Amino acid sequence: MSFTGAAILGAVSGLTILLGLPIARWGRPGPRLMAFLTSASVGVLLFIFYDVIRNASETVEARMAASAGQGAGLGLLLAAGLAFGLFVLVVFERVSRRSPLPAGPGAMAATEAAHRTRQPLPAPLRTALFIAIGIGLHNFSEGLAIGQSAASGAYRFFLVLVIGFGLHNITEGFGISGPMIGRRPSWRFLGLLGAVGGGPTFLGTLIGFGVTRLGGSGLASQSVSVLFLGLAAGAIVYVIGELQHVNRKIGSHQMGMLGLLCGFLAGYGTDMLLKGVGA
Repeated sequence: MSFTGAAILGAVSGLTILLGLPIARWGRPGPRLMAFLTSASVGVLLFIFYDVIRNASETVEARMAASAGQGAGLGLLLAAGLAFGLFVLVVFERVSRRSPLPAGPGAMAATEAAHRTRQPLPAPLRTALFIAIGIGLHNFSEGLAIGQSAASGAYRFFLVLVIGFGLHNITEGFGISGPMIGRRPSWRFLGLLGAVGGGPTFLGTLIGFGVTRLGGSGLASQSVSVLFLGLAAGAIVYVIGELQHVNRKIGSHQMGMLGLLCGFLAGYGTDMLLKGVGA
């Protein structure tokens, strides 16, 4: 795939976050619908996590068949990438909780804020912007995986990531909107939040594509591939944990389970459809 094509689809995947932001002007979904949407996002991410780890493991196993030492090194690199992708967001959340703003990064903090009906949030627009920055950090690692898969020729995997992350980013828009519910922010400000939260997916796609192409097809390229996939997997684990925490607060367990199933099947169905058309 060309650099331009990968960049365009990476941008589309990230900027679907704009589809969830207008809810800040139109009202808040009820608990049942919010539980379904949040769990559907988790379901999509669960399938993507499986696909990411599977692709990384195939690279590790292929290298191990040629050289046990190099294969073990790639395995450690995958584990390191996963740990870093997870804990950099954990540390960011901890730091943000010490700041004057009463919310951490990611969809969890935003959705949790949206349900604090007893105490009005101070500076809601600043809070939403801060949340968008946290989500942007998470989406950057997703973009790295998208760019890497496009550059390495794994087109079916690339399309699964673009579609899956695109669906998930819509629900992140709901999360960013949480603190602004009922305040009708301007369309310009919503556009800014979309660029901050979704734009890093595009940036990550450019970097992931460029670095992978520069690395060639040898061990260096495989190392970059495994590292980027590990970073994306770690970020996914963090977001899944945060969204599950939100679901426990929202309630509506039955709708949550239905959303989880629908989200996972949507990811699986997308993968099967792409296999069927030969992508």
